[in-house]
Amino acid sequence: MKLLPLPSPLPRLPGPRPSSALLGATALELAVLAGHLIAYPFGLTPERRRSPRPPTRAPSTGADGPDHGGTTPRETAALPVAADDTPPVVLLHGFIDNRSVFVVLRRALTRHGHRHLEALNYSPLTRDIRTAAELLGRHVEEVCARTGHSRVDVVGHSLGGLIARYYVQRLGGDRRVRTLVTLGTPHGGTAVAPGAGVHPIVRQMRGRSSVIEELRAPAPGCRTRFVSFWSDWDQVMVPVRTACVDHPDLDAVNVRVTGIGHLALPVHPTVAAAIREVLETPETGEDTTGPAGSSTGTTSAA
Repeated sequence: MKLLPLPSPLPRLPGPRPSSALLGATALELAVLAGHLIAYPFGLTPERRRSPRPPTRAPSTGADGPDHGGTTPRETAALPVAADDTPPVVLLHGFIDNRSVFVVLRRALTRHGHRHLEALNYSPLTRDIRTAAELLGRHVEEVCARTGHSRVDVVGHSLGGLIARYYVQRLGGDRRVRTLVTLGTPHGGTAVAPGAGVHPIVRQMRGRSSVIEELRAPAPGCRTRFVSFWSDWDQVMVPVRTACVDHPDLDAVNVRVTGIGHLALPVHPTVAAAIREVLETPETGEDTTGPAGSSTGTTSAA
């Protein structure tokens, strides 16, 4: 799937939603929720940290033919491998969630050769986005030290994307994060806080919070590229365009997804394919800095 450029400003959304399509999207949200409730307990424990395995070595051949020595480990055909310089991918879940939300995305990326994927669980009792961003920063440093990579890619769903953006934009994380992909993240703040308005971190996701105001501040020279997937049927993002990155100093692409809601964004195969394409796209210039503005794209997940 291609990220198709569209005119700026953002295109107008369609008129009244067809009732059948809305019912279909609602049914999909309920199905995703049911599946996620089943998987949720399996993501409560922290992920075991593994050092990346080297790519599978093809059997050696020489004048005497293939080497079948008894001490040689069994070798199998290698899976498709992403570019050797592809950074590790760190996955960050949303509010009152855990790493189980990324089981479908992980499977899709692993099938296409991404050898180093790991998810970070932060506590549902976390009360401050800044604190969670500091935790993410420590985790990213540990990943870089363990893998030998100097940079990582981050995929964040909902609140996870906002935590990652704060780390990148306010804590110097652009030095470590090559690409930040966000899925249904309230970059401009959302007016919806279903049943959780008393939670401090939910209040920080509202449009006039101090965290959102900090993210509106200038960010000259930010080195991270941003790709934000936003859905025109996302009932958690109010208004829906608040899930777009709109900042003159950031290199950002906003990808409009149609036909699915908030919960389906991290599990829909069309979105997963688009994320994989983003992560496998090399940077155009490692040292390019300065205002880049934002562009837009669209895809249909129906």
